[in-house]
Amino acid sequence: MLKVNEVIVVEGRYDKNALSQIVDATILETSGFGIFSDRERLGLIRRLAEKRGVIILTDGDGAGFMIRNYLKGAIASENIKHAYIPDIKGKERRKNAVSKEGKLGVEGMAPEVLLDALKRAGATFGDSPRSQRSDTISKTDLFSLGLLGADGSAERRAALARRLGLPSRLSSNALLDVLNALYTLDEIKNLL
Repeated sequence: MLKVNEVIVVEGRYDKNALSQIVDATILETSGFGIFSDRERLGLIRRLAEKRGVIILTDGDGAGFMIRNYLKGAIASENIKHAYIPDIKGKERRKNAVSKEGKLGVEGMAPEVLLDALKRAGATFGDSPRSQRSDTISKTDLFSLGLLGADGSAERRAALARRLGLPSRLSSNALLDVLNALYTLDEIKNLL
């Protein structure tokens, strides 16, 4: 599994699942058109773009380009790389019918096609910032800080997310990825 240093932004959970099987990276979803009204998520993507850079990898249909162009206008151009998938006619396995435009999306692409798209976009592969750090935040750390597996831990995670200006709907796994991308364990301990 290749490590990608930039944060990869995709449209949905199935795209994220397809990518997470072939690369070790922080992968964020836009929730499709949900990004247009989710200022918290857009703010998070901007912060991650400034800190690590982002690669936008959306479907090759009209909806994917609308989302890509929205993000392109909202994030400084020097912090964005664009990965494009080829137009391949077909239908994803989980769907009953072909898409409106009849093209495969990110979730339907073969792993080698996705890796090629990331390489052509200029993704930097190698040791991820997470693996270079000695203070990577783990689920055990979240547990010991009362942010996971305890009574009221969901409320404490939500309060921490609000304090850090992060989207309130982040799952515990997504929160862990974001914390590792933006903060050190000591910084989180000090905030708590």
